[in-house]
Amino acid sequence: MAQIDGLPPLREVIATHGLAAKKSLGQNFLLDLNLTARIARIPGDLSQADVLEVGPGPGGLTRGLLANGARRVLAIEKDSRCLPALAEIAEAYPDRLTVIEGDALEVDPLQHLTGPIHVVANLPYNVGTELLIRWLTPQVWPPYWQSLTLMFQREVAERIVAQPGGKAYGRLAVLAQWKAEARIALSLPPEAFTPPPKVSSAVVHLTPRPAPAFPADPGVMERVVAKAFNQRRKMLRAALKGLHPRIEDKLEEAGIAPTDRAETVSIERFAALARALQG
Repeated sequence: MAQIDGLPPLREVIATHGLAAKKSLGQNFLLDLNLTARIARIPGDLSQADVLEVGPGPGGLTRGLLANGARRVLAIEKDSRCLPALAEIAEAYPDRLTVIEGDALEVDPLQHLTGPIHVVANLPYNVGTELLIRWLTPQVWPPYWQSLTLMFQREVAERIVAQPGGKAYGRLAVLAQWKAEARIALSLPPEAFTPPPKVSSAVVHLTPRPAPAFPADPGVMERVVAKAFNQRRKMLRAALKGLHPRIEDKLEEAGIAPTDRAETVSIERFAALARALQG
C-alpha cells in the first residue's frame, strides 16, 4: 500500500488510538490509502473548492482529499475517539482541515464552508440514505453542493441508479435522477474494509441538474412518489387513493394507467402526475 503523505499507515493509526469500529455508529473503516485516493479523485479538481466529509473515522479519505489538493476539508465526526487521529492530520495540513465533533444530521455545514462545495464521504451505513435525501431536497435548487461522491452498501447504490421496471427502482431512484445525474463510480468488496461488512459497497457520484429533469412542484412530487412506493405492490389507483377524489382521472391525464404499479412508472410520468394534481 503506497503512502500518500508522511503520516503513518491507517492500521498503525487505528492501533495507536484504539479505534475499533463501532457497529452502533455504522462504522466500517476503509484502510487502503490507494482506494481512498481513488475516491478523492472522482469529483475532479478540488484545488479551488471546499469539501464536506461526513464520518471521517481515522481519516483515510480525509488524507486522500487533502493529498489530492482539496482547498479545505470540513470533517464532521460523531465519534470522539477519532478526534486525536484527525488532529494529527490537521497538523500535517495546516489551515486546510476543520474537524467538528457532532451529528451530521444536526450540524449546519454552511456556517463553516465557502463555495464551491463538494461532498465526499464514506457515509455511516445507519444515516447514509437520510443524508442523501436531505441533500436532494433542499428548499432552493440548485443546491449548495457541486457534486456528491458517496459510499453506500452496493444495494443502496443500485437503488439510486435503478431504472423503471425492476425491484431496485423506487423513491430513491426517482428523487436522485429527477434532481441529478447519478452513476456508480467505483465498487469495493467487503475485504477492503475493517471490519469487513457482510455486503459489497459502491461509490455513487451525483452532479446536480440546473433544474429538475421535468417540471413539477418539489413538495407535490415528493409526496406523490413517497405515497406511490409506500405500497408498491398495489395498483396506483389504490396506492394514491387519498391524494385526490378523482385520482384515476389524474393518473390518466398524466399518461399513467390506473392499474400500473409504481415501479413501472418513469420519472417523467411521475412529474406529469404531480403537475396534474397541483393543477
